[in-house]
Amino acid sequence: MFDIDHSLTETERAAIARAGDFATAYVAPRAQAWQDAYEFPRQALVDACAAGLADLELSTAHGGQGLGFIAKLRAFEAIARQDMAFSFSLINHHNSMTRIARDAKGDVRDLIAAMRQGEIIGCTALTEPGAGSDFAAIKTTAQKDGDGWILNGSKAWITNAAVAGAVICYAQTEPGSGWRGIAAFLVRDERAGFVREAPFRFHGGSAIGAGGFRLENYRAKADEMLQPPGAGFKAAMAGINGARTYVAGMCCAMLDAGIETAARYATQRRIFGQPVLEHQGQRWALADSATDLEAARLLTDKAASIVQQGGDAVLAAAHCKKFAVRVALKGLADCIQLMGAEGLKNTHVLGRHLTNAKLCAFTDGSTEIQNERIGRFLMEKFSE
Repeated sequence: MFDIDHSLTETERAAIARAGDFATAYVAPRAQAWQDAYEFPRQALVDACAAGLADLELSTAHGGQGLGFIAKLRAFEAIARQDMAFSFSLINHHNSMTRIARDAKGDVRDLIAAMRQGEIIGCTALTEPGAGSDFAAIKTTAQKDGDGWILNGSKAWITNAAVAGAVICYAQTEPGSGWRGIAAFLVRDERAGFVREAPFRFHGGSAIGAGGFRLENYRAKADEMLQPPGAGFKAAMAGINGARTYVAGMCCAMLDAGIETAARYATQRRIFGQPVLEHQGQRWALADSATDLEAARLLTDKAASIVQQGGDAVLAAAHCKKFAVRVALKGLADCIQLMGAEGLKNTHVLGRHLTNAKLCAFTDGSTEIQNERIGRFLMEKFSE
């Protein structure tokens, strides 16, 4: 019951190994340079696609590998050990492609083929300058116009917005109707009315490519509505539990890498005539992080199992994301403390991981939103 990996096929295990090899050989040597230059690594996405890491869950009918959620989770955990921001960018491209393939009407094979090659990068646009976790409050509008729709509004804090050419964009079709009026549209950057904003500059996580765009009388065709009003909101919420689960998995991966980095350093560095880890206070701090990591992994794997089986993962996803972010932030800070000022040098991964763990506190629902989900469950369970 504690090992979800037993269900992995040999094909899935090979894909996970491929992700680990790509992360070690390609991402690790470049990740800090991406951050130092505030660079969004567009070519790295193309190379990851060529390595077969962008279509893991995509159906075989569209040329994908048709693998399960657990395999995707493990593959992107392996990449997050080296750089969570790039892993998050790639998984968002992956997810937008699978959703377009699933929901788009008509023949989208040419678009999917281009996305599989990395020629077109995908993203999903929910958040706006004035609407983040309160998704039902989005102001981007979609007004019916003949056989199409006219979209107007702004999106912000969108992963891959720096270069995305295919966007799953959520818009309100009936202002004042809340979630019931929200629909999803396929938006293309090459069309008139799409205005890309400059990407944001973060202290860490530049490889996430976060930014925004404006839609100014953008015309979407009738068959570019991916989800009708009401169903658009439900589709977005259905995917959020998987997203929260893999964010938790990325936090586990970063903390695991941090513990390894600190432990290796502390067995070699000597203070007062002994290796750092020979001192009980230092050793126990690292042991606490290791215990927290084990607990976070169990919560994450439980949620992943529910997601893969198609069950209701709302509560499990909220628990694992909240806890994994918390222990990653504390544990990575403790790993840096164990290494002293050495831990802050950018030749180590710890500082970048710590910043990216904080980034995880906001992606796909803030920590406060997870508490709201858990708190409401408790209210419903124990109310008269």
